[in-house]
Amino acid sequence: MKHISMTPFGRQPVTAGLLAARALAEAPAPQDRADKWALLRDLTAARGAYGVSDRDLAVLAALISFHPRAELTDDAQLIVFPSNASLSARTHGMPESTLRRHLAALIKAGLILRRDSPNGKRYATRGASGQLARAFGFDLRPLLVQAGEIAAHADTARNTQARMRDLRTSITIHLRDAMKLIAWGRNQISACWDQLTEALTLMQRHLRRKLDATHLERMQRAAFDLVTRITDLIPPETTQTSANDSQNERHLQNSIPDSHESESCTEDARDKAKPATDPATRIPLGLVLKAAPDLADYAPGEIRTPRDLLDTAHRLRPMLGIGEETWHDACRIMGPEPAAITLACMLQSVGRIANPGGYLRNLSHRARRGQFSAARMVQALLRAERTCPG
Repeated sequence: MKHISMTPFGRQPVTAGLLAARALAEAPAPQDRADKWALLRDLTAARGAYGVSDRDLAVLAALISFHPRAELTDDAQLIVFPSNASLSARTHGMPESTLRRHLAALIKAGLILRRDSPNGKRYATRGASGQLARAFGFDLRPLLVQAGEIAAHADTARNTQARMRDLRTSITIHLRDAMKLIAWGRNQISACWDQLTEALTLMQRHLRRKLDATHLERMQRAAFDLVTRITDLIPPETTQTSANDSQNERHLQNSIPDSHESESCTEDARDKAKPATDPATRIPLGLVLKAAPDLADYAPGEIRTPRDLLDTAHRLRPMLGIGEETWHDACRIMGPEPAAITLACMLQSVGRIANPGGYLRNLSHRARRGQFSAARMVQALLRAERTCPG
């Protein structure tokens, strides 16, 4: 059906944008049909490219609902002509003044076109057979003409949103690691922790803002650099003994699970000798799991506490072919939790360990002489994991 209404009703003048929109509506459609609701979903994702708001799209959804078919087809009547009262009812009582504003935004964006009657009313005339002869209202054909372009914009927008979610996840993990490493490092060595904490706080504050992908990529690099700076400040093996260390060690020994192997380790550690102080006892559990994520595959449930860590180590020990005596010696010499952390790190590198039992015995002998700490293994794995930004 050809339409002759090329000028707007009332005082609204003809503009270049209006003529361009009408030319677009008269152009051949690249595809002869499109699912109207799928098209609306794509347009919702791509609304930024067209400069329309969610309220504008709510009005467009109401307009589309007046089209009787599920698809917009190039050979069918694509003009809808609801009254203001009907349109308001389908937009949940939106006032007419607000409706006019959103309709104008949709027309300006080139998504719909107004086909005005001589008196500005919306209506349709029918022929003798009952078929529509002419309709005046809002033409949906611009949507069909631009369906492919809208879908392309939607794919771009969805990919950008997915990338931004990934960037935010990566930044959050880096900042969490930085926070825990700073908390741990303050108790290990003297360094510029206040300055690093200030940088961390500033990044956390910026992350709360609505940032685009470019800003998030820069922030991801900065967060990675911050973690690298902190990691480089911490020596591979920190050996610092104090009364607090002894208290922490005794506390960790008392938190062993109530199992036969745990009790044996506790009795050996209490009756034979106190384990050597290992700064690994103060490593946050989250960092241990960050360094040795494969451990979670052997846990009966989520690893949340030192007790869960030790439970998992007891389950893992026979799977690695480590005998009970070797394990008990490790618990006695290193302490139960450092021994469990050592086992977790061994699991992460098991492909490079020919004899896990002999390897653990060697580490126990070195720990007895003060030449080994599980902290060193954790830091080595963290450094290896950070060889490239997440």
